[in-house]
Amino acid sequence: MAEFLDLEAQDGVRMPWNVIPGTKQESTSSVIPVSAIYTPLKPFPNLPILPYSPLRCRTCRSVLNPFSIIDFSAKIWICPFCFSRNHFPPHYSSISEDNLPAELFSQYTTIEYEPPVEANPANTIPPVYLFVVDTCIIEEEIVSLKSALSQAFDLIPDNALVGFVTFGSFVQVHELGFGGIPKSYVFKGSKECTKDQVMEQLGFFGKKLKPATGVIAGVRDGLSPESISRFLLPASDCGFALNSLLEELQKDPWGVPADERAARCTGTALSVAAHLLGTCVPGSGARIMAFIGGPSTEGPGAIVSKSLSEPIRSHKDLDKDSAPHYHKAVKFFEGLSKQLAHQGHVLDLFASALDQVGVAELKIAVERTGGLVVLAESFGHSVFKDSLKRVFQSGDYDLGLSSNGIFEISCSKDMKAQGILGPCASLEKKGPLCSETVVGQGNTSAWKMCGLDKATSLCIIFEIVKKDSTDAIGQATSNQFYLQFLTYYQHKAGQMRLRVTTLSRRWVSGHGCIQDLIAGFDQEAAAVTMARLVSFKMETEAEFDPIRWLDRSLIHLCSRFGDYQKDNPSSFSLSPRLSIFPQFMFNLRRSQFVQVFNNSPDETAYFRMILNRENVANSLVMIQPSLISYSFHSAPEPALLDVAAISGDRILLLDSYFTVVIFHGATIAQWRKAGYQNDPQHKVFAQLLQAPRDEADALIKERFPVPRLVICDQHGSQARFLLAKLNPSATYNSDTPLVPGGDILFTDDVSFEVFLDHLQRLAVQ
Repeated sequence: MAEFLDLEAQDGVRMPWNVIPGTKQESTSSVIPVSAIYTPLKPFPNLPILPYSPLRCRTCRSVLNPFSIIDFSAKIWICPFCFSRNHFPPHYSSISEDNLPAELFSQYTTIEYEPPVEANPANTIPPVYLFVVDTCIIEEEIVSLKSALSQAFDLIPDNALVGFVTFGSFVQVHELGFGGIPKSYVFKGSKECTKDQVMEQLGFFGKKLKPATGVIAGVRDGLSPESISRFLLPASDCGFALNSLLEELQKDPWGVPADERAARCTGTALSVAAHLLGTCVPGSGARIMAFIGGPSTEGPGAIVSKSLSEPIRSHKDLDKDSAPHYHKAVKFFEGLSKQLAHQGHVLDLFASALDQVGVAELKIAVERTGGLVVLAESFGHSVFKDSLKRVFQSGDYDLGLSSNGIFEISCSKDMKAQGILGPCASLEKKGPLCSETVVGQGNTSAWKMCGLDKATSLCIIFEIVKKDSTDAIGQATSNQFYLQFLTYYQHKAGQMRLRVTTLSRRWVSGHGCIQDLIAGFDQEAAAVTMARLVSFKMETEAEFDPIRWLDRSLIHLCSRFGDYQKDNPSSFSLSPRLSIFPQFMFNLRRSQFVQVFNNSPDETAYFRMILNRENVANSLVMIQPSLISYSFHSAPEPALLDVAAISGDRILLLDSYFTVVIFHGATIAQWRKAGYQNDPQHKVFAQLLQAPRDEADALIKERFPVPRLVICDQHGSQARFLLAKLNPSATYNSDTPLVPGGDILFTDDVSFEVFLDHLQRLAVQ
């Protein structure tokens, strides 16, 4: 595994196949698609930032890189992607073998360019935050939300522009630039507004006539800075106005009958916010931060009617197609996502409620604009409060929020891109690199990433189009595939940058290539690719059976790459490169991504949105949680994710990414309740109790969204958070006697041993 981690540390890329199956047939029979999980803005301590523009190939527009072939005497470079010959421009005239520019150094396969721009204040647009706040929530929730927002306002940089919209039955756009008295513009929640209506109602043209043609957008199209600063003001100028608005923020005044839900027009509010930003600051790194405390019941994007007799849609309703509002709402938010992506703006969603709020419908708009998403039980919960603080925090744990990204790829002619699974939107730039088969955001070789941060990871799925070649000479001369990823983005300091990552991977085909493929197999990256793929298929394919698809893929993989005698299960073995993969698949089958029973559509959408934007290490923890055991007998050590790990005298720390569980064995819990940890004689016990707390705090500090911390005891009701994740090797109907202090699971799920047994039997057939 170490060499794959080294490759990630150099370029931020993990690939399931680091030796690529080189022909179409070979890659189909290798089961797991040729793909790359790439973190475009992964921080590197010694990444060179070049203060000039990149040199690009005149034919395919790829950037000069260490794999280009250089002819020093003729001052020509040959592009490794399309083999075009390009002349160096005059300012490269001193190039020689001893005098290379940084982009040709072999260790700089990832490099950044920051061309100088004229020092024009118009070139650096400050960040913009438009807060869209739900007021249809109970008093105590309003109090918690006000306190969280007031802390957030204190952390916003002084130069950032801030706007404020509240909504309930109506949408109110607050004019922060109007001194003296609070002033707001009201829109009816039940009806959709066009951009022109919003501009007219907000009085953007005052006494002037609106231009008859053309798109009105920002200062350059004749909007005066004064009319924009009525609604979007620098944080340093509107602190007082914001705080007085917050103090006076009250529950939506419209009465709600006992048998009805509150009238909440989430869709209209987000639409008005998008029009406002599209008018004032198009193309800048602006974020709509939506704080939602319940389901949308009014206007476009409603997910349920006001009547409480109609329940909110469940997975069963979606499967049976009996959720009357679902498709209409998704269509509305898809339109919103296109508008936001076109404007370059991000939608962040902070949903805090005990019931569903419509994350499943909003998913498309948040994901395609690269927004952040946090789902909590209440605005007073640490998951919400600490996550919101992290968004604006600077220092060690800042998210590194960047904006306005465009992501492009170039690859060798025998590869094509099927699409990307992750937070981006297709720019529909068709060309020879696009595959006919589309996965995720496809049919393009360029994608818009309105919002991205240093953790955002994309999963790019490729197709090998090379037909079988028996030409051994051809293989010997060029057995490398090249890939290049270009990410243009606006750095948080305001200037535009371009990051270029160029990779080369060997390809093999024909007899005897199986050992080479196994040697380059990264089972962790493969598990994460399969998790993203199965989630995508579950959302887009009708009648799709995820368990069956995963099982068949695993059986095919094992029968192709395993070592066995035909029809002899006991002879089956897997190379160490593949040996943990069945375990990952076993846990993926049981994970919240595949087992939607007991989760609402909102929770499932939330889990999948986070899976689709995280890197391999974090995604793996979601699929197969980590378990650490603390006891008097040994230092903290990893434990098997199995019910056998439970013991009365142990503390277990489970990290499943969304929740961190500290589980006290029965004996430890008794001692803790008796207060032994407060007795100076039992200092060691106090240290044992504290150690998992310190580890959990360290995990929580560096993770976004902040996970939920659960501290529970063996046989307690919250122990379910741990028990649900363990391999059921001992259940209520197994014959093995119970170990003293141990535990059994009340489940009919098969254990990993039985699963492996069946896998071996089927793989050798």
